[in-house]
Amino acid sequence: MSNRDVIEDLKGLVNILNDGKEGYMSASDVTKSIELRDLFLRFASQRIGYATELKSHIAMHGGDSENEQGGLLGALHRTWIDIKQALSSNEDEAILAAIETGEKAAIEKYDEILAEPDAHADHLELLQKQRTGILEALKEVETYRMRLER
Repeated sequence: MSNRDVIEDLKGLVNILNDGKEGYMSASDVTKSIELRDLFLRFASQRIGYATELKSHIAMHGGDSENEQGGLLGALHRTWIDIKQALSSNEDEAILAAIETGEKAAIEKYDEILAEPDAHADHLELLQKQRTGILEALKEVETYRMRLER
């Protein structure tokens, strides 16, 4: 795998993280639950931190990532877009379900990149840590949604 490919992989993750940040920020704007708003803002902040970490690795590989919004990849098959539909309903369960879909897509993207450990050896630990954080967020969102369904 070339250095350019490594940079593109990391930029793809930054795009997904930015999609997640945007989704969480939008969700925090429409929920009426203070508890959910705090949860969404915490995860938005987490995504900002993850993107910053990846941008430093992109720079170490000679690339740059100025994107603060979602990516073209996200525009094509981003599942965070479902949040917009959920937001229009203002129902927390629908918002949480859409977020779950987005988090699962993010984990899949991490899994694709982690499947090539040799190409990403210098940031493998970081990618694994971030994937774990996203998985923990997903579990928290799923748990919260299940509580609302009762």
